[in-house]
Amino acid sequence: MFYDIYKDLCQRRGVSPSRAAAEIGLSNATVTKWKKTGAAPGGETLARVAAYFGVSAGYLLGLEEPAAALGFDDFTYALHNETKELTEENKQKLLEMARFFRESQEKQGQ
Repeated sequence: MFYDIYKDLCQRRGVSPSRAAAEIGLSNATVTKWKKTGAAPGGETLARVAAYFGVSAGYLLGLEEPAAALGFDDFTYALHNETKELTEENKQKLLEMARFFRESQEKQGQ
């Protein structure tokens, strides 16, 4: 079940399961294990996969329904990749900027 969800998320993102694993920092052998044995990752690996796709660990394990906006659009995906290595302070600054722009648009009726 885990591999099926993982594969579906890869398709939604437009990457192969191997490429997603590499971007997450996992080996292709790990993905092969999930596929062949039906195993699911635990702990830190599960958290990394969930963070990569922007879903909960519960969803990856088939315990929760997907959120309404499960997939990333191109901008959100690009932003996600660009912000992975930012410090918490810089992440907060970026979040404040996004809120500022949203509030400005709301005031302008956009």
